Order: sequence, then C-alpha cells, then structure tokens
Amino acid sequence: MNPNKALWEKGDFTKLAETMRESGEALVSKLGITPGLSVLDLGCGDGTTAIPEAQLGASVLGVDIAGNLVAAGNERAKAAGITNCNFVEGDASNLHELKDASFDVVVTIFGAMFAPRPFDVAKEMVRVTKPGGRIIMGNWIPGDPTLVAQILKISSAYTPPPPEGFVSPMLWGVESNVTERFTQAGIAKENITFEKDTFNFRAPFSPAEFLNRFRMYYGPTMNAFEAAEKDGKAEALKQELETLFTSQNKSTDINTTLIPATFLRVTVVK
Repeated sequence: MNPNKALWEKGDFTKLAETMRESGEALVSKLGITPGLSVLDLGCGDGTTAIPEAQLGASVLGVDIAGNLVAAGNERAKAAGITNCNFVEGDASNLHELKDASFDVVVTIFGAMFAPRPFDVAKEMVRVTKPGGRIIMGNWIPGDPTLVAQILKISSAYTPPPPEGFVSPMLWGVESNVTERFTQAGIAKENITFEKDTFNFRAPFSPAEFLNRFRMYYGPTMNAFEAAEKDGKAEALKQELETLFTSQNKSTDINTTLIPATFLRVTVVK
C-alpha cells in the first residue's frame, strides 16, 4: 500500500478538521472564489475549504489520497445539500485522471505539502491550472514557534529517522524551495508571491482533550506515540505536547481551546 495513503487513512482526520471549520471558511472568503469558477481542492480532507468554496458558487472537485476522508467529504456535501462539490481519491504527485488546463483555481491548504515528490506536485498543479489561473497553497513553516510546526518537530524526535530520499513536507514552508519547485514547473518567479497568515484551531473542549484527538486520530502523532511506547517514552512525549498545547491556548476558558498557528500562504499565477 502507498505509505502516504496508509498514513492519512490511519486515523480519522475529521476529528481534527472539526476544529478548523471556522478558519477554513475565513480563509476561503479571502481567495476571490466567485460563482462559475472551476476549483480543484487538493489534499482536501473532508472539505474544510472545498465546501465553503462550493457555497460561494464555484464548481469544486476535492481530491484526497485518503478514502475515508473522501467518503466523509461526500457525506458532508450531501448533508448540506451541496451539489456543486464532489470528492474523489487521487494523489497530488500524479493527477493523471485530470486533464491539462482544467481549473481556474487550485487550492491546497495543508494538503499537497504532505505528498511525496514535491517537484512532481508542483508540476501537476501547474499542468491542471488554466492559463491565467491561480494556485493557492497554505503550508506550515519549519521551525515556526506556533502549534503545528512544533507538534511535527516534537513528534519527529520520538520517531525513527525517515527512509533515505525522504523530503520533509515542511520545506513547502520555505520560500526559496517553493520558488524553485514552481519555476522548474514553468512559472515565472515574479508570478509567485508569499505572505504569512494565521489559522485558528477552535474547540469546545480543553487543550488536553485537543491533544488527545491528535494522539488518537492524526497519523503523524499516532506514529510518534507508537514509537515512543516501544522506547518507554510515551509519557515524556505526552508531557512535552501537553505543555505545548497549554502554553499556546489563547482561550480564557479552561474548557475551550483557541490556538492560532502561523502558515505560509503561496499564490502562483500561471
């Protein structure tokens, strides 16, 4: 089985996506999505940005490598009575089922950054975008002091080293790497712009419960805890992450969570 598919099907990312809905909608509202546009939402999960895009009148195709998230996305769209949004399985590094120049906008928020072979990912996103169309990426930033970068950094210290040839997904958060990948895919450097943005995780439960959801349902954190258990270090990992979650929580109510996380927003014009 594709190891990337196995990673993202391992847990149930919908349990985390529930805390991302409000920020997903807020982000989409800034992307210039208008009725009639064709949008590809890549690494879409269960539709945190794809469904708001459809609600703005775009025709949306959500593509994700995890079959359980595709099924959940289609269920969410159906429950909301949305007919202009469809979810299918696919791999961001090989979108062979999609035709050249098919989409006005390609959106991938914390999605395609986790696919292997980043140069192929850039090339495929450019290929399926119409001339004059846009690609918008949201990518976590390596070494950033906010939540997600720190979760991944802490977790990596408890897991075995990655296989030879592994390229860290966090390099999508480095402007020079992003520029290299898209220029190699045929985009002029001046057509690539960057800005820092903030994504808020909101949950009606404590930071400790929020951490528990990462432990139970988020593939990379699940793997970190499994490896830590084998080394007798699970409690140390838990304490390190609990300190992180508690310190980053901006909510004044101990039974709710509000954690902002900084990311790099990339806009590419073809």
